[in-house]
Amino acid sequence: MGLDLGKKTIGVAIGDETGLTAQPLTTIRRSTLNKDIEALLSLIEEHSVVNIVVGLPLNMDGTMGSRGKDTLKFVDFLRSRTNAEVCTWDERLSTVAVTRVLLEGDVSRERRKQVVDKMAAAYILQGWLDSLGHR
Repeated sequence: MGLDLGKKTIGVAIGDETGLTAQPLTTIRRSTLNKDIEALLSLIEEHSVVNIVVGLPLNMDGTMGSRGKDTLKFVDFLRSRTNAEVCTWDERLSTVAVTRVLLEGDVSRERRKQVVDKMAAAYILQGWLDSLGHR
């Protein structure tokens, strides 16, 4: 499972059974930390998830700012609530790349707003899957 954590939403993607491709799944509207985690735990159980990849927002120079630190706190809390392995993945420019693809595909602004977060999650997950070398 891939996650793109935003302040208002969490984009969620899921890998296929072969571990080769990532597909956008859903977008969770953020509420409280506990409710966010409960929504994720439901999806984790429903899809029998064993690995979770959370996009880590780093600054362009590779340093970590406040959003990165908040993400690491979320990751720690998620780890305490699931048996799935949880790791982070550099998400720099993931939303920019996905938005560019949607713009090139002439997707309307309203539709882009609906799908960008879950597509960014798929982009993050796909990068992680590709790094595994299809083991």
